[in-house]
Order: sequence, then structure tokens, then C-alpha cells
Amino acid sequence: MVSVRLRAVIAVLLVPAVMGLAPPPAPAPAPKKITVGQPAPPFTLKTFAKENISLADLRGQVVVINLWATWCGPCKREMPMMDAYYRANKAKGLRIFGVQTDDSIAPYRLKEVSEALAYPLTLQFRGDSYKRMEAVPTSFVIDRAGIVRFAEAGAFTRESFDDLIRPLLNEKPPADATPTR
Repeated sequence: MVSVRLRAVIAVLLVPAVMGLAPPPAPAPAPKKITVGQPAPPFTLKTFAKENISLADLRGQVVVINLWATWCGPCKREMPMMDAYYRANKAKGLRIFGVQTDDSIAPYRLKEVSEALAYPLTLQFRGDSYKRMEAVPTSFVIDRAGIVRFAEAGAFTRESFDDLIRPLLNEKPPADATPTR
């Protein structure tokens, strides 16, 4: 069940968009293509909890990079589902990171959202290949062996997310995989 606090915090994100304060999305530059079935390009991130994490730290886990924007309705509808799914499956080796793609809300306002979610939002994300595709949300899913298994724009439903993630969680980590985070 989605917490009342999480719904309230996500609703706060609607205020700038409803009042016309949120800037329209800027056209995204042509990203380097991430290819499903190929090794995931490296990235580093810093969470609101001040954790510095790299892709190498996550080897052996199923990783979801979810690019979202504060003005994006489908993103905000997807967040509670991902939060609940993460809470139920983090012990199985699932890691989800929310990466904001715009600067329409100051980081201190996003901190409250970050604290309400079970999965971390990022303060900083460095990974040139991980760009918004045609729209947000855009998600990248990396399997336990570091291979890209999904790279598409569009919001997940609970069923579509489970159909993608459950089989990956059921895979055994590679023998040389020892996640450090």
C-alpha cells in the first residue's frame, strides 16, 4: 500500500507544474546508444544520503536507473509502484535509483521525496550514455552480470515491471560478483 506521506510528498511536485512555474522540457541531445544485450556503460552517482556508488559497486545485483522529471505525471504515478516493489524485493538483490532529469525543483525540496521513498534519489549522476530517450520516464535495467536488459522510455505498470524484473532476480549472480553496496 502506498503511504499517505509518499502521496503527499509526490503531490508537492505538482504545484510548480500546475502554476506554470515548471519549465517545459528541453529537447534532449542525441544520446550515445545503450544497446540491450551489451555490457552496461559505467556510471557514478551520489544519493541524498551522501553515498557515492558506481556500477562496479553493484555487480551481482539487478539495477534499475529510472530517469524522471518533477513535471512528469507518468513519472509520479510510477514512483509509488517502484517504491512498493523495491521494498518487497530489495533483499533479493534489487537496486533502484531515481535520477531527476531537470532542475525545476531545488534539491532541498527533493530531499523530502527522497526520504519518503525506500529507493534512493540521486543528487548527482554521471554517465554520459544514460540519457532521456524520447520521453520520461526512461528506464535502464542492468542484470546481475552487468548486461543491459532493458532501455526504453515509458512508464511501467506493476505487471510490466514484475514481468521484466522477476526473472532477473531469479538469476544467480556471476561467480565473480560481490556487490559492495
